[in-house]
Amino acid sequence: MDEEAKMRTCHLLDLPWEDVLVPHILCYLPLQHLVSLQRVSKEFHNLIKVYLSNCRTFHLSPTSPCIPREAFCSMLKDNKVLQNLSLQNCSDWVSDKELLPVIGQNQHLQRVDMSGCACLTRHSLVAVSLSCMHLQHLGLAHCEWVDSLSLRSLADHCGGLQSIDLTACRQLKDDAICYLAKKCSNLRSLSLAVNANITDESVEEVAKNCRDLEQLDLTGCLRVRNQSIRTLAEYCPKLQSLKVNHCHNVTESSLDPLRKRNVVIDVEPPLQRALVLLQDVLGFAPFINLQI
Repeated sequence: MDEEAKMRTCHLLDLPWEDVLVPHILCYLPLQHLVSLQRVSKEFHNLIKVYLSNCRTFHLSPTSPCIPREAFCSMLKDNKVLQNLSLQNCSDWVSDKELLPVIGQNQHLQRVDMSGCACLTRHSLVAVSLSCMHLQHLGLAHCEWVDSLSLRSLADHCGGLQSIDLTACRQLKDDAICYLAKKCSNLRSLSLAVNANITDESVEEVAKNCRDLEQLDLTGCLRVRNQSIRTLAEYCPKLQSLKVNHCHNVTESSLDPLRKRNVVIDVEPPLQRALVLLQDVLGFAPFINLQI
């Protein structure tokens, strides 16, 4: 067979797997498509196995079809190089039994999102803290199993953490947040939203220890007051975004200095709110020229 005939019969699987197919083609396919591709033939099954054992990111978007527990375990059983792991699409069923082996063999994880994983326990967070020394971003929103001891373990071992979402982690109190702030001074983004236990003590400790903080979400933290917001303004010059909606004890007197620094705040100034209400009543925008 001449060279031209050989070129005409060349197949996709004839391309170098680890040099071409894995880094330049398969990485652009959604995971659910890779799962389907595994069923095409034995060769494709082996190819996808090679890819999954070398992939750096395991992420299924919330809109993707939910993958079965068995598929999750099978896909990650040989992977030891994961850097980014998102479990949002598995949140209904993933438990310590499935997650602990994955965490234990992937010590280079930098980003882990366990948001909404109600079936996990504090053991998974302790495992992350002990195995993932390079962790930078952690999502724990609506994980009510997160407690003070597991968060302290995280703070002790993952000092390079840059962002953490603790939205609705209702077991946490000021002592745990203060400990985290002291140990993880590189934090740039922090959410403590929907936690009625959080007070000015936590916010002030975060402000004084995390000078590079850029984003802070205190939505629904009913016990936060003006005092800590003023401390935040004093100690965090890099702050870009502050969410204090439904913080009824935070008033414009503490927010105004931050507004003057162009910090994005989710609560409108009183005058602007009044103009919006007036527009709703009148049905059109009033022509008001105010000089302050």
